[in-house]
Order: sequence, then C-alpha cells, then structure tokens
Amino acid sequence: MTLKRHSIVAFVGTANPARAKDFYARTLGLTMISQDGFAIVFDAGGTMLRVATVPRVQPAGYTVLGWAVDDIRRAVGDLVRRGVTFRRYDGLEQDEFGIWTAPSRAKVAWFEDPDRNTLSLTEMDAPPAKARARAPSRKSARTPARTRRARASRRRS
Repeated sequence: MTLKRHSIVAFVGTANPARAKDFYARTLGLTMISQDGFAIVFDAGGTMLRVATVPRVQPAGYTVLGWAVDDIRRAVGDLVRRGVTFRRYDGLEQDEFGIWTAPSRAKVAWFEDPDRNTLSLTEMDAPPAKARARAPSRKSARTPARTRRARASRRRS
C-alpha cells in the first residue's frame, strides 16, 4: 500500500490548550471539530489539524505549518488586525509587511502561535504559460490511467 491517495493529518504541539484553542479558532478562523485530553482538532481547509497537548513544547527552528493563500498582502493585513505579529529574519530581504520573495517568486511571511511554533503564509507564483501542464481531455480525466492502459493493450493485441 502507498499513501498517495490518503489525506495528510497535520500535528502541532501546545502546552496550553485553552490559549491554543483561542488562537487557532478565533485568530486564525479555523473550525474546531473536537477536543479531548489529547488534542484539539481543527478543520484547516479540508486537512485535519491536531493541536496535541504536550507537557512542554520545544519550538522547531523551521516552519511546522503553512497555508497557501491567493493574496498574501491581504492575508497578512487580516492577521495583523487580529493581533498577529509577523517575524523578520536577518539575511532575508522582506518588505514592509514582512513578506520575503523566494527565488521561485513565491511570497512567504512567517508568524508564531502562542507556543512559539513557526507558521507561515505562502502565495505561489504561477508558472510561465509554456511550463504549465496541458489540461487532460475530458475523457482521460474521467477514465483511470489503469483502464486506459488496459484498453490500449487490448487494441494492440
């Protein structure tokens, strides 16, 4: 069995569930699904996010959760109005909103949750027109690849 057809479940730790619940639900606007003694579960755009209760959070030196957004300046502005502070990093050229433009032309901004987990927003740059993959025909989009290969094999024999 491979995992390519299975959904991801995201995890992040918190030592203070009440504070984390407020941040992820009120500040970030995620819908809380459930809560028990082990985790607070949120719907993060169709991905299950489990904010696990732990005795102590050891913040990672990298981003642990990130969201792809269509308009990063608007998203940063919305979160700033909700009390979020965006991080600045030495050595990265960030604009007045704290947004860095990566070599790929993606735009990224980082912030922290109450447990100091690093979170991010990313606005992807669309690939040049010639680099975009051609959209599949309606027939191939509906027919699984395995079925198309079997039909082609029967035609050859």
